[in-house]
Amino acid sequence: MFKFIFGCVGGAVRGFSYLETLIVTVLGMMASVIIFTFFGLAIRRWFFVVFRKKRKVFSKRSRKMVIIWRKYGIIGVAFMTPLFFSPIGGTLIAVSFGERKERIFFHMLWSSILWAAIFAYITTHFHIGSMDELKAYFFN
Repeated sequence: MFKFIFGCVGGAVRGFSYLETLIVTVLGMMASVIIFTFFGLAIRRWFFVVFRKKRKVFSKRSRKMVIIWRKYGIIGVAFMTPLFFSPIGGTLIAVSFGERKERIFFHMLWSSILWAAIFAYITTHFHIGSMDELKAYFFN
């Protein structure tokens, strides 16, 4: 639920097949999408009350979120979510900008299926069983 790639690596470590890894990864992402779509604004408000006493309205991070949203919209955010934002981050961005729940579900679902298919193939086909092996495969 928290980091998309862990579903694929975890599936490979457990010896899951490609299809099992794909399904577990998609279910993990969609579980967090459902939770944060319905409770995202309340969780966000609680987080800022508990962890940030003086919250800037226009921070560097919030400006980046606005630029990303204006440039790419829900489709771009959904596409980038597994790679850059995590399922929670991408969902909170969509919820923060008032996107309809149905559109969030739909776009996050196709994105999770697409990226889970790619990552599950890589981790199961190449027998990648840890994050270190994954890093070594791509960066060494």
